[in-house]
Amino acid sequence: MLFLRFIYNILTHLSWLVLKGIALFQPKMRLFVSGRKNTFDQLRSSITPNSKCIWMHVASLGEFEQGLPILEQLRQQYPNHKLVLSFFSPSGYEVKKNTSAADVVVYLPMDTRSNASQFVDLVNPVMAIFIKYEIWPNYLHQLRQRKIPTLLVSAIFSKRQVFFKPYGGFMRNSLHSFSHFFVQDDTSKTLLQSIGFANSTVSGDTRFDRVYEILNRDNHLDFMEQFKGNQPCLVAGSTWPEDEKILVDYINSSDKGVKFVLAPHKIKPDHIEQLLESISKKTICYSNIDNQNLMDFDVLIIDTIGLLTKIYSYAQMAYVGGGFATGLHNTLEPAVYGIPVVIGPNYEGFKEAEDLVDLKGVLPVSSSSELKTTLDRFLENPDVLENTGKINSTYITQNVGATPLIMEHIDQIL
Repeated sequence: MLFLRFIYNILTHLSWLVLKGIALFQPKMRLFVSGRKNTFDQLRSSITPNSKCIWMHVASLGEFEQGLPILEQLRQQYPNHKLVLSFFSPSGYEVKKNTSAADVVVYLPMDTRSNASQFVDLVNPVMAIFIKYEIWPNYLHQLRQRKIPTLLVSAIFSKRQVFFKPYGGFMRNSLHSFSHFFVQDDTSKTLLQSIGFANSTVSGDTRFDRVYEILNRDNHLDFMEQFKGNQPCLVAGSTWPEDEKILVDYINSSDKGVKFVLAPHKIKPDHIEQLLESISKKTICYSNIDNQNLMDFDVLIIDTIGLLTKIYSYAQMAYVGGGFATGLHNTLEPAVYGIPVVIGPNYEGFKEAEDLVDLKGVLPVSSSSELKTTLDRFLENPDVLENTGKINSTYITQNVGATPLIMEHIDQIL
C-alpha cells in the first residue's frame, strides 16, 4: 500500500504540472490553477487557533446544492463554529465563492501529501464532511491520522467504481477514513457491506430537501408574469447546442400558442447570437427586456444566471439539458413544481432521472420528431400533462428527509 501511495503522489504531482501547462491556453483551467495559489493565505487570514471549524468539501455546483441543506442546519445549530467550504472545480467556486452559507470558501489544493497536511493543519476541523463522490486519499489519510470524524454524505456507489474491483485496494483503503457513510440507496449500502463496511445508513439524497424547500420561497418574477400571460409555457434549462437543435426545430414549427423560455448553459454573446439567428419566432433576450412589452414575444432567452429555479415555477412543461453529450443537469428543480420533464437520451448514472424515467414522470427523447410527439401530447391532453407532473412532485415528497437524519448523527458527535 505504501508503494501505491508513492505512485499516487507522483502521478498527482505530474498531473499538476500538466494542468499548469494547459492553463496557459485554456481560461477555465487558468482559474483552476490560479485560484489555488491563494488557498493557504485565505485560511491563515480567516482561521485562528481558537476557531472550531467544520469543513465541508464539494466537487462543484451540483454537490454544493447537496451540501447546502447541511450547511444551513450547521449554521443554525452551531453558530459558534466556523464553516469552511472547499471546491474542486472552478464552475462551483467561481459561482459560489461569496456564498453566505460558509464563513470561508476556498479551492481545495491538489491532493498531494504536503498540501493535505498543510490544509488540515490550518483548518484543524472538529469534523469533515465530503459530498457524494469526493475521495481524496491524502486528505482522508490526514483526517484519519488525526482521528477527525469524517462523513461521506449523499454518496452513491456502483459496481463500476474502482473500490469494488480486484485492483482497487488503494482507493478502497481510503474509505476507512470515513467514520460513517450516508448513502442514497440500498444498492450502495449493499456494495459497501460487500467490501467490509458496515458503517452506512441509507439516508437518501439531501438534494430532495433542498429542492422541496424551493416551494416555500417567493418565486415571483414580474417579467415572467408579463411574458407568459395565460399561455402555456415550456422552460428549457441548462441547454447545450445538441439540446437547442431539437428545441429550435420544435419552436420554429410549433403552432400551439406556447411561450418558450430558453436558458442556455453557455451564455457567451456569440452563442446567444447564434441562437437568436436560428429562431424564426419573435424572440428577446433577458438583457434587453427593459421598456419592452414582453407579451408580444414568443421566445425569451435567459442570458444571465441565477433565475432558472424561479422561472421553472411558471412552466407547464420543462426540458432539462445535457442529456445528449455533456451530462444531464438538475431534473429535480423543475420536477418539484409538479410538471412533466423532458430530457435527452443519456441519463444513466443520474439516479433521480433513472427513477423518474421508470415512473414516466421524466421523458427521454433522442430526436426532433420524438420531442414534438412528446410535447404535443402534453399540450393536447391536459389530464396527461397533470398526471405526469404529479408523478414528479410525489416522487420528491416521498424522498425528503435526508438532512434531519444526517444532522441527528452530527449532533451525537459535536
